[in-house]
Amino acid sequence: MAKRQESQSASEHLLEVKDLTTIFNTEEGIVHAVDGVSYTLDEGETIGVVGESGCGKSVHALSIMRLIPIPPGKISRGEVIFRGQDLLKLSEEEMRFTRGSQIAMIFQDPMTSLNPVLTIGYQITEALKLHLNMNDTEAKDRAAELLSMVGIPGAAKRLDDYPHQFSGGMRQRAMIAMALSCTPSILIADEPTTSLDVTIQAQIIELVKQLQEQLGMAIIWITHDLGVTAGIAQRMNVMYAGKLIEMGAVRDIYANPHHPYTVGLLGSLPHPDTPQGIELYSIKGEPPDLVGRIIGCPFAPRCTFAVERCQHEDPVLELIEAGHYVACWEKEKVRKVQ
Repeated sequence: MAKRQESQSASEHLLEVKDLTTIFNTEEGIVHAVDGVSYTLDEGETIGVVGESGCGKSVHALSIMRLIPIPPGKISRGEVIFRGQDLLKLSEEEMRFTRGSQIAMIFQDPMTSLNPVLTIGYQITEALKLHLNMNDTEAKDRAAELLSMVGIPGAAKRLDDYPHQFSGGMRQRAMIAMALSCTPSILIADEPTTSLDVTIQAQIIELVKQLQEQLGMAIIWITHDLGVTAGIAQRMNVMYAGKLIEMGAVRDIYANPHHPYTVGLLGSLPHPDTPQGIELYSIKGEPPDLVGRIIGCPFAPRCTFAVERCQHEDPVLELIEAGHYVACWEKEKVRKVQ
């Protein structure tokens, strides 16, 4: 990690997402899946991106990777600056090189990401030969080393196995090995533990933290689980209806949330001291339909703090304390009732 930090001045960010906007053309109309998202990511840090299903978390990550299906999707506005280059302006060939070698992604379900008719070893060595120009022997040795690194026993012998011969946890470990094969600067993890049981989830999270220490990579960890975010991230981006509505250090947001949606998410977390039989808090209502333009604050219909202004004006992110931003007209009222 130290070597990477030496090559980059303190004033620069590894990644800058600026006004990223992604739409989908559907029969019902234009879906505004990601709506003006902006944030930065620095060397070696982890940002958690949290929110309900359908809030734009995954679409924003796929937009960064330029993996949005076109059509019906389209990145209509914004910049994604990585090491001084706008990824949205690269040629398809340049972007293919960047994926995997510079920025890698782990997907939620490894069975849909791993090719079922190719061996695990082939799928790992393919990237090594493509991006690092390794020969067959070098790539096979490195693939075995990677599988061993992610905790798969007898790694060299498992290279000839197919995905269905691995358990769910082992498949996810193999996906992590593939993602890390070229030592990327950024790892995007899109809910990589959702389909796993709690014990395996904890192992995968601990594994990623250890690998981050070894390799010095930055991580964007996408999840709906705030408990996971607390355990792995330094900063947190809360998304709702395609927008960022609160951003800041994890410790600050947990201790002092200012957006009513964030308050609701934190209130729904189980705590060890919660009396048995007590129902967890739930946010009433449903997320808004993202077809067409939403007038006013998208959370207003579900918000107990909403006033007349919320129905007509959409708040923008404002700095409320060092590094802590919130988009809410009634943020002071929300803070006072914590």
